[in-house]
Amino acid sequence: MELTTLQTVLLSSLIAVVLFLPLTVHKVEENLEAFLFLCGAFAVTVSKMWSGHLVLTALEDPIKITLAVLIAGLLFRKFNKNIQHLTHWAVKKLGLRWTLFLIVFLLGITSSLITAIIAALILAEVAVMLPLERKGRIKLVTFSCFSIGMGAVLTSIGEPLGTVVLSKLAGEPHNADFFFLIDHLGWYVLGGILFMSGMASSLRESTISHAPGVKEGADEHSVKSIVVRAAKVYLFVMALVFLGDGLKPLAMQTISHLSANWLYWINMLSAVLDNATLAAIEVTPDISTRTLTFLLMSLIVSGGMLIPGNIPNIICASKLGIKSKEWAKAAFGLGLAIMIAYFVILSAVL
Repeated sequence: MELTTLQTVLLSSLIAVVLFLPLTVHKVEENLEAFLFLCGAFAVTVSKMWSGHLVLTALEDPIKITLAVLIAGLLFRKFNKNIQHLTHWAVKKLGLRWTLFLIVFLLGITSSLITAIIAALILAEVAVMLPLERKGRIKLVTFSCFSIGMGAVLTSIGEPLGTVVLSKLAGEPHNADFFFLIDHLGWYVLGGILFMSGMASSLRESTISHAPGVKEGADEHSVKSIVVRAAKVYLFVMALVFLGDGLKPLAMQTISHLSANWLYWINMLSAVLDNATLAAIEVTPDISTRTLTFLLMSLIVSGGMLIPGNIPNIICASKLGIKSKEWAKAAFGLGLAIMIAYFVILSAVL
């Protein structure tokens, strides 16, 4: 659909609001799920995208993620002591730094097979058991979520982004199979995962506590807390469905025909929008390998920069009570630096 000037201005302004309000207004930060839901509803209203199908999709899409969060929470509640003993054993035998390295590396490498959701649930549980102060824990989580987001894109199993891309490129001329993204992105992704693992292992001493890990809250494993977290994740995902569909006409009108270089930087919108939605707009059967590599690397890196950018971010932020400002402080500058580094590398290689 063709947007009017007023619709374009309103939707463009909404993107700025979604980006900056959670970082500057405490009330918004405290009620991020409700804020994003209202923004999503506003976007759908402005773009006139309301339909029964959209409402049904928004109600159905969060169910699998929410059930995973709920079931995993109950399982972790039951086996909490076992996981705690295993974590402490790893720290004692391997040392904290090697343990941190392996957590980030293994979750990143395996996320394409166990899914980004499961990897994030494991991370959220283990992170609170490590002997880290809050600042160090937040950094570990953001490094890990970058790693998970990178690794999960490599197959159709890991996250919806990979599914969308492989589906769109299944025919001629790409004939994309299960290993297509591994072949084209594997070395870039492996480099990113190793870098994030190294960052985790080199946390400064000032962020490391030598006391045993402390829980974020005494009742974090109560059934009530588990249910409330799952409900928040449900609302969060529903909000992103509305936001993604509401902003889709703007994206189609402004970014669908840009060059690889422009797409790379425009795709920083993935920090607040579902990267699968952007990929569905940008990826076409006739896309060049160069353009595909540029846009996918930008989507998966920028997805880690802010909480709404990726499901693992949402799960971990909800579990650990990480605020938007805290996440942005730990991840936005780092993500931007990685974006620049990948841009230079891709421009030189491709």
